[in-house]
Amino acid sequence: MKISDSELRLMEIIWAEGGIRSGELVKRAYEALGWKKSTVYTVIKKLTLKNAVRSENAVVIPLCTRDEVLGQRSGEVLSSGYSGSLPMFLAAFLKKEKLTKEEAVELKKLIDDFTESEEG
Repeated sequence: MKISDSELRLMEIIWAEGGIRSGELVKRAYEALGWKKSTVYTVIKKLTLKNAVRSENAVVIPLCTRDEVLGQRSGEVLSSGYSGSLPMFLAAFLKKEKLTKEEAVELKKLIDDFTESEEG
């Protein structure tokens, strides 16, 4: 499922609650994003058509996780901008951002945890 940037902003509010009454969502979207009621309902409709949310008894419920959506988006960036090469992506990122020692240790652990074993 492909979620636009504006849809993602509304999803962030929905995920934070795990499910939220549509009236409360309108209020929160106005406070956080400056959106009018009609905009919120238009985006809810789009998200419903994409099976990202469902609206039941005036409660908007997420049908996908933040990790699923962001994982899909990062895969698109990797594929389109870096020929699918994670090392190329990381090299480009690290040219602009320096890691703390703690972040480097955490990344090394993640790499170790997700590296294919030679036995498998």
